[in-house]
Amino acid sequence: MEVTTRRCDGILTFLCKGRLDGFGSGILETSIRDALGDDDRSIVVDLDGVDYLSSAGIRVLLANSKMLKNREGMLALTRVQKYPLQVLDMAGFSSVFSLYPTIEDAVRACQRSLEREDLLLDIMTETKDRSGLKLSIEPGSSTPAILEVVGDLEDVLHARLVAEKVRTMNFAHTGYALGLGAMGSGIDDALPLMGEMVVLHGSIVWLPTDGHDTPDFFTPLKNSDEVKIYTGYAITLQGNFHEYLTIESKSPEGVTLAEIYQEIFALARERKKPGSIVAVAMWGVCAGLESSGIKKAPITSSAPPNDRSILDREYFDEWMAHDAEPRYHGDTMVSFGIGVNLSADTASQPEKALNLLYYRHPQNPPSDDMFLHNHGVIFRNVLYEPSSGLDSQIQKIVSTGEFVDMRHLLDTTRLKKAKVGVAYISEIKRDPAPQTPDALDLFS
Repeated sequence: MEVTTRRCDGILTFLCKGRLDGFGSGILETSIRDALGDDDRSIVVDLDGVDYLSSAGIRVLLANSKMLKNREGMLALTRVQKYPLQVLDMAGFSSVFSLYPTIEDAVRACQRSLEREDLLLDIMTETKDRSGLKLSIEPGSSTPAILEVVGDLEDVLHARLVAEKVRTMNFAHTGYALGLGAMGSGIDDALPLMGEMVVLHGSIVWLPTDGHDTPDFFTPLKNSDEVKIYTGYAITLQGNFHEYLTIESKSPEGVTLAEIYQEIFALARERKKPGSIVAVAMWGVCAGLESSGIKKAPITSSAPPNDRSILDREYFDEWMAHDAEPRYHGDTMVSFGIGVNLSADTASQPEKALNLLYYRHPQNPPSDDMFLHNHGVIFRNVLYEPSSGLDSQIQKIVSTGEFVDMRHLLDTTRLKKAKVGVAYISEIKRDPAPQTPDALDLFS
């Protein structure tokens, strides 16, 4: 059995050649599983080159048909030859499957099922057609949103962390956050393992710096004063998202994080929103994740000499992992991050505020107009449903989804489509410290 996979007008299509018997059905099953993205609802299976079909093949087709129906899509069979059709008749399944004479007919049937979902989304939202993507906008909260910064970014960049500088975060009071963190029985247990961290709807995912390069995660069902998140630096969103964007790339290569943030800042200017600093949660389908990550906990015992930064060229490879090979095509990504618009018309940001958030990652493309910091988590076999609520879906995904990976996202990470929550930040609060203001009003 040979299976060739391609997309016909956006519909995943499998061209089969050979015997769809016990062995061949395993090849087809693997091909479908490997190619099916979390946003695919319907597929076409072309049996023009299949001259033999058995119950093993029928079982694979039936299982995938049921799975796609659960996604509110379909499996369309096309160009079924005489003998396989006779087998379907004898087994009582010729009326169960949707059969079409040509690939074009099967693709059109699949597209009609997708058009119903697109129509529902358009009715619910304000829709815009931009040069590289389709965009819909839904209103959210009208209450102010604040960023709370815990710890000192310079302590991370120069590896100055000691136990006295570590703070704790309470699960019940942390909806969305990112930074450097760990879990453990106490500070002494957590400090040497602190790595990239993101909190999504109260669930923590973090990358321990123990040399294994394997993320860990924890989703609490109830709050406890005994189990906490330890952090050397964290940015937490206080408040809700003001708008929800549904984005779909017109290109099969997807749209980068940088392009999504550029669109957010452009929309803020057009619609006179206070969009110089935004907090952003995304749930989407990955077209290629490019990542980085700290390899060692930035504690004083490991610090570079002469108070040098761990991002200095001389020390960067020792401290930072870098993976620019795009991964996780078609899988689900959930992320949280912040964006700072550095363009001239919003350059009135207080320097102290930017210093709490800003550093230039050497592996990101140079940019003079914005700074981004995003951490993302990869899940698999999660149906992408853009008409569903972002917050409820993220909570569902992190609680029940098939966890795969977590990384610091480079700005070149690409998404095929995404539901995006945007909070326009009006204030930055920092963890109280001697002679340090508790809050910075961005627009005073």
